[in-house]
Amino acid sequence: MKIMKNVRFLSFLFVLMRILFGVGWLLAGVTKITEKFWFKEPGLFLKDYLIISLQNSHVPTFYKSFIENIALEHVMVLNYVIPIVQIILGIFLIAGLFTIPSILTCLFMHINFILSGNMNLMSLILYTSAFSLIIFRSDVYHLSLDKYFNLYTLLTLNRYKREKNVSMPYNKEKLFINS
Repeated sequence: MKIMKNVRFLSFLFVLMRILFGVGWLLAGVTKITEKFWFKEPGLFLKDYLIISLQNSHVPTFYKSFIENIALEHVMVLNYVIPIVQIILGIFLIAGLFTIPSILTCLFMHINFILSGNMNLMSLILYTSAFSLIIFRSDVYHLSLDKYFNLYTLLTLNRYKREKNVSMPYNKEKLFINS
């Protein structure tokens, strides 16, 4: 009995972590639009950020090449895509919709942030949270739209679990074979 309460409490903590992770990404996108004026002064903040990243000695050479040849060339597209994607990912994580793909996309964006030379305590917390949510993904699906719409079974790697959801009950299977 006590073990079951601990398991439920642990699941609740991972759901809370998923929601807080989503709130963090939602606020990151909203902040870029409202406080950093990504839409009012398009490209200005991001271009300055990328140029400063090029001067940072902690940025790997291959990533500096990416910044010079791709990111700076498409700074206006990135200026609009980044905050919008952050807001969408935040909403998806809060609602628990497409949870694992959303977390993987957050990880991809976060890795780019770290490679650009910004490593701090908050980055480590977010990075660790994302990996924890992936590792304990079965607990993340509680109170989620993925569970409500049965979308979490699409992303399971365990073939037995998927087959179990679509197989026929034993008695009906036996009748079907005999006829």
